[in-house]
Amino acid sequence: MTATELTRPPRLRPGSRIAVVAPSGPLVEERLQAGLDVLRGWDLDPVVTPQLTDRHPEFRYLAGEDETRARDFQRAWCDPTIDAVMCARGGYGVQRMVDLLDWNALRAAGPKVLIGYSDVTALHEAFAVRLGLATLYGPMASTLAFAKNATTQESLRTTLFEPEAAMTLGLPGARALIPGRARGVTVGGCVSLLAADLATPHGRRSAAGGLLLIEDIGEEDYRLDRVLTQLLRAHWLDGVTGVALGSWLECGPYEERVRPVLHDRLARLGVPVVENLGFGHCEASLTMPLGVRAVLDADGGAITLERPALA
Repeated sequence: MTATELTRPPRLRPGSRIAVVAPSGPLVEERLQAGLDVLRGWDLDPVVTPQLTDRHPEFRYLAGEDETRARDFQRAWCDPTIDAVMCARGGYGVQRMVDLLDWNALRAAGPKVLIGYSDVTALHEAFAVRLGLATLYGPMASTLAFAKNATTQESLRTTLFEPEAAMTLGLPGARALIPGRARGVTVGGCVSLLAADLATPHGRRSAAGGLLLIEDIGEEDYRLDRVLTQLLRAHWLDGVTGVALGSWLECGPYEERVRPVLHDRLARLGVPVVENLGFGHCEASLTMPLGVRAVLDADGGAITLERPALA
C-alpha cells in the first residue's frame, strides 16, 4: 500500500462517547483523571475500559498482558455506543498486541475516530492498511500535555468538533529546512516506530505519494541517522512528496546534532521539508490527521488540509 486518501470517520458532537484504552504502557492514574476531566469539559462522555489501569505481571513497561490489551481495545472499538477511541499513553506495547486484533470485527464496527501518538504509530499504520481509515496523530488522555497545555487541548477539540476550523496546521517557529511546496496524503508518526513496522503484516510497503510527518523522543543523533537510513535503504521513502518535522524531545541539542542529521538524510529525497511544525512529544502539540490530502508550504511553515480531517 502507498499513501492514498483514506475514509474519514464522522466528527464528534456533544454527548459523544469516547473510550480511553491502554494498548501500550501503564499509566499514572492522577494524570488520567485530569485528562478525563478535560474530555468531560467538552461535553463528551469518556468511558474507561475494564483493564485500563492494569500492569503486566512480569514486564512492568506494559499495561497488562498482550491478550488483555488487545481484547480491551477491540471491545471498545466494536461497542456500537462508542464514537471514538483515545489512547491513554504510549511507551511500548502496540506491536505486541496488534496482531491479536480481529480486523474483520474492527472493520464491521464501522469508521470511528482513533487518537494517539508515539507507540500508537503502529496502530495508525495498521488502521490505514487493514481498514483504509484516516486517524488522528494527537494527544493521549493521561499525558501532562493534554491535561495542562491549552494549545494541545484546543487543537484536538477543534479537530474533533469543528474540523473545518483546523485546516491549516503549524505553530510559530516552523520554518523551511528545505524550501518549496508539495501536495500529498499525510502519513507518518514516530519515526523509529515506522522503521520498526517495516516488513510486518500491518506496515505499508511504501510511503510513495505521502506527505511524511515524523517526530521522535529520546533518540540520539546516531540512532536517528540509523532509523532514517533504514527507511531510505528499504526504499520506503521513495516517492514521498514532502516532509514535515515535529518535535525531537530529548534527542540532543537540536541545532547542533539533530538538525544536521535530518538535513543530511532527507535532502537526498529532493522534496520540501518543514521543521518545528509543532506535533508529537512536545508540550504544545497539534493534532495531525493521517490519511488526508494536504499541501505543505515549507516556506510558510504550515500544512493545509484539502478536506476537513473528519466528515
